[in-house]
Amino acid sequence: MIYGYTRVSSETQADHNGDRLQIDALKAAGCQEPIVYEVASGGRWDRPKLQRLLKRLQPGDLLMVYKLDRLSRSLHDILKIMDAIRQTGAGFRSLTEPMFDTTSSTGVLMLQIVGAFAEFEHNMLNERCKAGREAARRRGTHFGPKFKLTAHQQAEIISAIKSGEKTAADCARTYGLHRSNVHRLLAKEARRELAG
Repeated sequence: MIYGYTRVSSETQADHNGDRLQIDALKAAGCQEPIVYEVASGGRWDRPKLQRLLKRLQPGDLLMVYKLDRLSRSLHDILKIMDAIRQTGAGFRSLTEPMFDTTSSTGVLMLQIVGAFAEFEHNMLNERCKAGREAARRRGTHFGPKFKLTAHQQAEIISAIKSGEKTAADCARTYGLHRSNVHRLLAKEARRELAG
């Protein structure tokens, strides 16, 4: 089967025949009826008609779109969709971008190159974020949620735990905190006492 998928971003585009060009081109390329037509943002991965179409694909089928951005505007999502298509044993073709045709060795190579660049970009972003966090930590920045306690409440918790009147879990329940926040508060107090 050759399946066609069309998407417009809004009802306004649909009303102005934004879909007609796509449908006509897909029919001319041999897509069987009915061509899947969806009104949805290209930034959404969870488009119901696209998801149903991906589940319907069988080995040897072909999913065709007029243009790659009809599938998604997100490179991450495009690669995810391509992987889902590949796992079914089906192929993919973009009518206006012949380099994205997984039925040809050139198209497969192009998608692998795009995927490699996406992974490279992702790794570079992670490295920059990690370096930024480390620099912020060296400057004394604390990551994670801020305490929602006043100085008086913090002193009460520290006093209650030190005296054995309450446990960290008791204090967390009393003040609506997670136990890790109480332990962080105690660690901060211990550091202050050591420094003082």
